[in-house]
Amino acid sequence: MASWVVHHWFSILFLVVWLGLNIYLFVSAFLNFEKNEKYYYTREILGTALAVARASARCLNFNTMLILISVCRNLLSFLRGTCSFCNRTLRKPLDYNLTFHKLVAYMISIFTIIHIIAHLFNFERYSGSQQGPNGSLAFVLSSLSHHDKQGNSWLNPFQSPDVTVMYMTFTSIAGLTGVIITLALILMVTSATEFIRRNYFELFWYTHHLFVIYIICLVIHGIGGIVRGQTEESLVDSHPSECAESFQKWGENNSNCKHPRFEGHPPESWKWIIAPFILYVFEKFLRFCRSQQKVVITKVVMHPSKVLELQMLKHGFSMEVGQYIFVNCPSISFLEWHPFTLTSAPEQDFFSIHVRATGDWTENFIRAFEQQYPPMPRIKVDGPFGTVSEDVFQYEVAVMVGAGIGVTPFASILKSIWYKFQHEDHKLKTQKIYFYWICRETGAFAWFNDLLTSLEQEMEELGKVDFLNYRLFLTGWDNNIAGHAALNFDKATDILTGLKQKTFFGRPMWDNEFSTIATAHPKSAVGVFLCGPRTLAKSLRKCCHQFSSVDPRKVQFYFNKENF
Repeated sequence: MASWVVHHWFSILFLVVWLGLNIYLFVSAFLNFEKNEKYYYTREILGTALAVARASARCLNFNTMLILISVCRNLLSFLRGTCSFCNRTLRKPLDYNLTFHKLVAYMISIFTIIHIIAHLFNFERYSGSQQGPNGSLAFVLSSLSHHDKQGNSWLNPFQSPDVTVMYMTFTSIAGLTGVIITLALILMVTSATEFIRRNYFELFWYTHHLFVIYIICLVIHGIGGIVRGQTEESLVDSHPSECAESFQKWGENNSNCKHPRFEGHPPESWKWIIAPFILYVFEKFLRFCRSQQKVVITKVVMHPSKVLELQMLKHGFSMEVGQYIFVNCPSISFLEWHPFTLTSAPEQDFFSIHVRATGDWTENFIRAFEQQYPPMPRIKVDGPFGTVSEDVFQYEVAVMVGAGIGVTPFASILKSIWYKFQHEDHKLKTQKIYFYWICRETGAFAWFNDLLTSLEQEMEELGKVDFLNYRLFLTGWDNNIAGHAALNFDKATDILTGLKQKTFFGRPMWDNEFSTIATAHPKSAVGVFLCGPRTLAKSLRKCCHQFSSVDPRKVQFYFNKENF
């Protein structure tokens, strides 16, 4: 636990500040509407629900601002590049932008529920005060005219006892936009679940773009001015502390108190959203311009296990190891963009991706390139964008774990290492790499074998056999495969892959692996990089905490996971 806090103290501080700001904004807004004399008469009708509704609204505005910033990928890539000289702990929050995006979404959902419940109470109280006792202050306030020329006499938006809560909900600006905002939020949150994203990505992609409707409705939500407070001039003529008790004599000749006048609370959402929205629009404009640049496909390769490799050229394209791009194929969908990790090295004169069929879009994409007859499908490319894998060469020891197609960022890294070793003057901070690749079927190994074979040969020629320690694990096999491998175990190369390293059957025993690495590197900073499922991430994160020394001068494991 102590080592985890040491490694993530800045991320923890960031979350604490975020939660603290939410609490501060809620409490400050609550106290303002609960104590401010401007809203004294409004509270006579609505009670504490007024303050709760306005406090939750302020927190909603704050978190909507943050949720836009957290998905500005160019901004995050810029910050990552700018902070490349910073301590890894200070860069850590940038690696969890999507995690933070989800946390902010949950916070928005919570405050939306609070806001809706509070306003349901408000609407019921507005409606009830029209039907209350004639002599009550709430009834008198609700009876103030809606028809004066200046339009600032009324306080209760329910103009008569016949107006129902349902009618006001669907006819007022605040009510109708609130319904639309809620429906959009429900669709966005439910379609963003793990099951939907993995199995119906297109559904997730389309519904998530309802955020445009959400933002527009949020901006105009407060224009109707349903929540009203006393005007400054009216506070002078009819101050609640002097006139509230004598409300039955308002406007009489022998009374110093006039009928109070009210004004709608000015809309605030646009003030919170305008800056990040402009930033987001600029981000989209930049990505649009970049995506319009011509992409030339120089090579198409179909690998076993239905993995498609595309090698491409694009003017001005510059990348780092472990980065990713967004790809659009207009012949499949004009709107959908899908992220793919680059598998080429920065030293190569092209950039490449490997695509495995995991859904409707990827299946159609692969099928389009499987056809031998021209013309070849046109694609658009946006990026590259930075990821946590860029930091792999910042560690003395790196542990890279790929599951299935999750090997792609490490293909880029290993290729880059191969090129770096071609130049003996190139010095690497990294002294040792442990690479684990976990696959369900033997065919998945095929497209990566050539690279590993080249690396094996290169390491031998340079006398760096110990630099790369790689292990391949097969989790799905039958008895024939296992028996065949056992009979040929004494051969110089593996019967399944043709590599000198033998293939293991089953999953790695991570406790043993981490224990061995910790023993071999007792004073090193070890970066653990994963591109794989959440269950594997949980196991690796646990091992990183378990095998990191409390003493910061000894072995420390830093867990890093790819997030798109």
